[in-house]
Amino acid sequence: MRLVCISDTHGLHDQVTLPPGDVLVHAGDFTSEGELEDVRAFLDWFGGVGSFGWRVLIAGNHDLSFEHLPEVVEPLIPAAVTYLNDSGVSIGGVQFWGSPVTPYFFDWAFNRREREIEQHWNLIPAGTDVLVTHGPPFQIRDGVGPGRESVGCPHLARTVTRVRPRLHVFGHIHEGYGSHHQAGTHYLNAAICDADYRVAQQPVVVDL
Repeated sequence: MRLVCISDTHGLHDQVTLPPGDVLVHAGDFTSEGELEDVRAFLDWFGGVGSFGWRVLIAGNHDLSFEHLPEVVEPLIPAAVTYLNDSGVSIGGVQFWGSPVTPYFFDWAFNRREREIEQHWNLIPAGTDVLVTHGPPFQIRDGVGPGRESVGCPHLARTVTRVRPRLHVFGHIHEGYGSHHQAGTHYLNAAICDADYRVAQQPVVVDL
């Protein structure tokens, strides 16, 4: 199974060239602020681009309407797209789980404070092969600023260590783009936009 992984396109999806694959995965922040027009434009693109057999989508902290107006935006999701929100799906025998949750930061969408966030990670089941979250785990592709301060989630890091998925796809921290392998898990920050919100990073292909 060939996965094509992207994240953090922020409304600039038309500038992204996708390689062929079986499953297209987007790890959130497909809009700037979740406005309805932007949501429609992205979903039209995501549901029809390429010849992927499956398309897996989670929201991110910028996709505000997906938390605040789910009854409006979720019906717009094409039938060809599997939207995950603390939920999972089996594709060709591969178990996917997705969550949009990130640590609290200026009250964006799906932000959770420390006392709440662990409840979401506890939902991730054993046997998950591909974990898709919007944010990174602590100290893995999560550095920001000149000093590369780690801003990922420690609770998520502990959960990934426990569940040990084959692949963990995320974004959120644009500067963290790239791969890391540890304890049998391939960690992948698939952010397409760089720190200046320019499309400067490429989709990543992963063969399972």
